[in-house]
Amino acid sequence: MHDFNLTIDGRAYRTAARFDVINPATGKPAGTAPNATAADLDAAVAAAKAAFATWSQTSDADRQAACGAVAAVLGDHAEELAALITAEQGKPLNGLGSRWEMGGAQAWAGFTAGLSVPVKVIQDDNAGRVELHRKPLGVVGSITPWNFPVMIAVWHILPALRTGNTVVIKPSPLTPLATLRAVELMNTVLPAGVVNIVTGDDTAVNLGAAMSAHPDIRKIVFTGSCATGQKVMQSAAATMKRLTLELGGNDAGIVLPDADPAAIAEGLFWGAFINNGQTCAAMKRLYVHDSIHDAVCDALVAYASKIPVGNGTEEGSVLGPIQNRMQFDKVARLVADGAARGKVLLGGAPGEGLFFPPTIIAGLRNGDPLVDEEQFGPALPVIRYTDLDEVIAAANDSPNGLGGSIWTSDLEKGRKLALRMECGSVWINKHGAIQPNVPFGGVKASGLGVEFSDEGLAEYTDLQAVFS
Repeated sequence: MHDFNLTIDGRAYRTAARFDVINPATGKPAGTAPNATAADLDAAVAAAKAAFATWSQTSDADRQAACGAVAAVLGDHAEELAALITAEQGKPLNGLGSRWEMGGAQAWAGFTAGLSVPVKVIQDDNAGRVELHRKPLGVVGSITPWNFPVMIAVWHILPALRTGNTVVIKPSPLTPLATLRAVELMNTVLPAGVVNIVTGDDTAVNLGAAMSAHPDIRKIVFTGSCATGQKVMQSAAATMKRLTLELGGNDAGIVLPDADPAAIAEGLFWGAFINNGQTCAAMKRLYVHDSIHDAVCDALVAYASKIPVGNGTEEGSVLGPIQNRMQFDKVARLVADGAARGKVLLGGAPGEGLFFPPTIIAGLRNGDPLVDEEQFGPALPVIRYTDLDEVIAAANDSPNGLGGSIWTSDLEKGRKLALRMECGSVWINKHGAIQPNVPFGGVKASGLGVEFSDEGLAEYTDLQAVFS
């Protein structure tokens, strides 16, 4: 059993109440976490606000070095943190699991440490000089989800630190343990109060809502569902907070008739089933041209049927359980409906506990719940099409617009079709391959603002023009 405290103002802070964190593979507690109160949140925000006065004035070189130290300490404790992620999130240690997540977290932290927001000179002539400065905002509130608890925490925290802000982070109550430990480790290399953490089970007090409305938090960065993102926007309006929202997606993949079914099967599978489908930018619906529909389905089923599902601590497991009962029930409902409307090619029946096998269902179309709703789990609907213009329209027929993909042997054609898709990122012959040097964000209901790269870094700043 793992038992961690809050970290506020650089010190361990033990709350009066605690709550259990459940291992989804076993149904038993993986540990306990602090159940913070509104007063605990106020203390964390006050510590971050006080630390901002000095942290915001540190040199760019010192902040870069500090962010590099954060990346190093995460790397030094990667195995410990990976074990915590598996215990509370359920993903396997191996493959594209917890160790992979920690590798990504360290890589993103290291890359972000090397970014900068230099002064931009707009004018420098006889009429005068005009400079654009990027200034830190103040206290940044980070609200993270349960699917990639440490990596997404790094995505939120590091650009905030790099630009001179301080942070209060609230992880999902389903997966707080690894983030509690990660923030504890960060505080061994950062000044007190620069990064603080609060956790709670959202029963006595909704910490996320309190953060969104808190007058001393200048920005909220949130990753999660569209419905919660809307609530964050509403709550933040009164204090005019800056927002970065990375929300849900219902990403479409389109397979053109010139694609090679055998060659793309592996990429299709991982595009849809990475992290057991519990990924915002996973492929949630697959459109396949009639001429190769059956061949693509056969190749995809042949690959997917060989993927072992089991407890993440077992070396042979490639996929783990669905993380929580609510999500499991949603996937089960959508799969049952899809099975009644279409043809189950693989899986379809829930396993024991929260385990659900990779499921592929053909014969569906737009309007069916498994196609229209974001399942966020190991189930993929396959939709047959014949007309290219119609399938582009079907792919775009969604309130979401996070990512999409084109699968073809003609790269130039793929690039042209990509421009017709209404989403923030389009991949050709792959899906969901994000990079720290490329801005990432959604259009339509899938978000506001971008993360990563110089563009993402700038979102943690106010712009000031200086005329002289």
